[in-house]
Order: sequence, then structure tokens, then C-alpha cells
Amino acid sequence: MGKEIDNKRKHHSHELEPSLKKSKSNSERAGGEKKHHHKHKHHERKREVEKEVGGSGLSDKSVSQSDIDLFVKENEVSMEDPQEQNFQPIISMKSLKNTGLDARLEKVMEKFDKPTPIQAASWPYLFNGNDVIGVAETGSGKTFAFGVPAVDHVVKSGSKDLKVLVVSPTRELATQTYENMVELTDSVGLHCVCIYGGVSKEDQRREVRRSQCVIATPGRLLDLLEEGSVSLGNVDYLILDEADRMLEKGFEEDIKSIVGKTKAQRQTLMFTATWPREVRELASTFMDQPVKVSIGNRDELTANKHIKQIVEVIDPREKKRKLLELLDKYLSGDKRDDKILIFALYKKEASRVERDLNYSGYEVAALHGDLSQVQRTQALDNFKSGKCNLMLATDVAARGLDIPNVKVVINLTFPLTVEDYVHRIGRTGRAGKSGIAHTLFTREEKHLSGALMNVLRAANQPVPDDLLQFGSYTKKKEHSAYGAFYKDVDMSKKGKKVMFD
Repeated sequence: MGKEIDNKRKHHSHELEPSLKKSKSNSERAGGEKKHHHKHKHHERKREVEKEVGGSGLSDKSVSQSDIDLFVKENEVSMEDPQEQNFQPIISMKSLKNTGLDARLEKVMEKFDKPTPIQAASWPYLFNGNDVIGVAETGSGKTFAFGVPAVDHVVKSGSKDLKVLVVSPTRELATQTYENMVELTDSVGLHCVCIYGGVSKEDQRREVRRSQCVIATPGRLLDLLEEGSVSLGNVDYLILDEADRMLEKGFEEDIKSIVGKTKAQRQTLMFTATWPREVRELASTFMDQPVKVSIGNRDELTANKHIKQIVEVIDPREKKRKLLELLDKYLSGDKRDDKILIFALYKKEASRVERDLNYSGYEVAALHGDLSQVQRTQALDNFKSGKCNLMLATDVAARGLDIPNVKVVINLTFPLTVEDYVHRIGRTGRAGKSGIAHTLFTREEKHLSGALMNVLRAANQPVPDDLLQFGSYTKKKEHSAYGAFYKDVDMSKKGKKVMFD
């Protein structure tokens, strides 16, 4: 079965010439013999694949169609497949056997009871060699969603070359992804390396020469590419993680440059928490008929429903006293060892609050831009291990970081956008667990009150009366650079001439 899956994957990549796969024009896509021939091949392949990969949960007899339907409904799973292959989600770990997955990788996955929704929905397409866009909140099991098929792909290829590239927006997220990926690569005797800035290049140069999987931030990866220390010529499995975040950080040209150095015939995956126009445009430039897998309603800004959201409107001068009250409340009795993540807005505020908390007898791990990479890594390790159960962070830690068992998130100062609020509170309530997000809101943030109320209502959380006093007007964010003042205008149309008497 493994060989058959691998042959199909090869067939998928070879049936399209590079020019068709990655850069064919709209006119070529739209018409003529090419389209007919290409479509015929996909239908032929579809029938062949359904016998072996499709069907009810990959033909696991213990999984019924009603179980799959319930899973899809409860997790708000939607799959948009332009080729209409109609693969069913893999909702049982036993079903992984039927993909031809290497037995050693199967053993790694045995420690999990069942796949997460993003894993269940994307695996059938990924094992089949399709390009996939995964739209799901952070903490949804994305690393193993792309990591298991990626490492299996390298094993089946028999190659010792660099085959898999994961591009991440931050050092913290890259490191976290590496920690998960290295568990998979170690199990099958492959090598994995994490490449990011702020540390010596020499170790990275040495490690990348013997690695089959690389997890990298764009800046450092481009540095090593330019000096000739890394070649992406054999990369045929590419993952862009937190693609929306990378575009926010202005990495679009860097991403295009990196993608251009990989194999034209490759499998490309993009994972993103939101699906704005900029991400759609990026996906359309280098993905081939991607399957879009969405978990939950990701077109609307929604918070994890496992999180209890508490919003208090207070006077800004009361923040210090209120924070100490909340820590006393959430660390009392048998909760004294619970992990709490406190968010400040700016690094100066974070430094001041850190001093205040230390003065009040609290040990705090800090994570903000004024710290060196070594200090940030140490703080994160101390918090993850439980050596220190309080972490104070700016938004550098708000997205992507998977810190296990955070019980409470306290927003000491509300972020600049409601999107950042949703990502901040998403540090708790991960992997199906419950959590609490306690937010201190002031009159200074009243322009965000309407958007915050929308998020609270969408998650069936109470809206406090004090918040209602600010009204519910929300200015729509139309564009990442121009905000609400942006207008999507057809520039090809001529302006109308207005005549005055």
C-alpha cells in the first residue's frame, strides 16, 4: 500500500509540467485541449484513488459514516476540493494504517487517542499528494497534520537530501515546530534542523548539510541561501506555517524568493489562522488546485469556545492593584501551581510590571523585545517546565506558541487589534481543554469595544454592561496597510468627466 500511495504522489507531481503547475496563465487554465486533457487525467486518478484512499475514514471498519458525519458537524469541518475527490476525514488513529504510513511513525502517533480535526480532514489529501490550505486556529495540531505526511514522504523517497522545508514567522514558533518534528525524524533515523537569527550561523551550516527537514524563519534562511550554505533545489515538500502572520510582518517578497528556489514539481501546504485577501492571493501564485480545509468558521473572527472570557472595564490607574487581586484569586489553594500568562502592550510596560511583580514577591518569566534570544529561550523553558508559573509577555508571544496547560490569560492592557486579542487568549483552552481569559478594558480602548463585543457574542460569552456604554460601532478593517480607508477600485475603468455650467 505504501508503494501505491507513493507512486500516486509521484504521478501527481509528474502529470503537470512545471510551467502548467506553478505559473500557467488564466487563459491556459480556462480553455482548450489542455484543460480537457488535464481534467480527464484528474477524473481517472480520482476513480483510482477512491478505491484505495477514499471511502469511509480510509476503510476502517470500526468507523461508520454516521460517526464521520457527526465529527464533521461538531468540529465545523469544511473541505473545498476543486478536483472533487471526496475523501473522508481520518477520525481514527487505526485508519492511518491504511495510508501506508511507515510503522515507526505510526508508533509515535499511538500516544494520541484520535486525530485533531485539522489532522483528520487534511491527512487523506496530504497522503494523496495534493496541495492543501489549512485554515484553523493555533493549537489545533497543525505540526503533526503536516509533519507526519512530510516525514513519511522523505522515508518513501529513500533520499538523504533536503526534501522538506517549513517556513515560520518567528523564532519561537520555528523552535516549537522543530521540537515536534524532531520527534518524528528521530523515530525513522532522519535529521532535522531549526534555522533562525540571533544565534551563531556555524552550527546551523553544519547541521543543515546532513538534514532532510529544515524549519526556518525567512530572514536567516535567505542569509544562508545567499552565501551558498543551503540549497533548496531538492525540496519537494514545502510548508508555510502561520502564512497570515508572515504577511503581516512584510515577508511576502522573501516568501516568493524562497518558494522560487524549491522544486517546481512539489507538494505545497499553507497553514493560516485567518483567510484574508492577501493570503488568498499568495496561495494562488504558487499552489496547484489546492484543497482548502477549514476548521470552524475561519472567515469570521471567532474565539475558542472552550475559553471563558471575562471582561472588566476599569480605570487605568487601578491596573496594578487589580492585577495583584487577580493573581491572588487565580493562584489560591490547589491552583497555586497553575500557569498564568499576562499580556502587556509595550516592552516598557512589561519591564515595569515585571519589577512590580518581583517587588510583590512573584517570580516572573518575561518575554519581550528588549531581551536577548538566550534570555527569551530561558524564560520560555522555565515557564513550559513549570519552574516558573507566571509569564509576562508582549505580543511577540501572542501567536503560534504552544505552551501546555496555561490555565489563565490576563490581558493587562488590551492589544491594538481585536485579532491580536483572539490570538492572545488562544494561549489557553488548547487541545480541547478549558481555560479562562480575564481582560482589563479601559476607556482608552473604547474604539475597539464593538469588535470585542462581537467576539464575545460569537463565543456565547456575556457582554458586561460597562462595555455596552461605549457603543458597538466597529470600523471595518479593509486592508493591512490602508485600514478602513482602503477602497477596492477597478483601476482599468476610465474616470467620468464631470461638466459644470
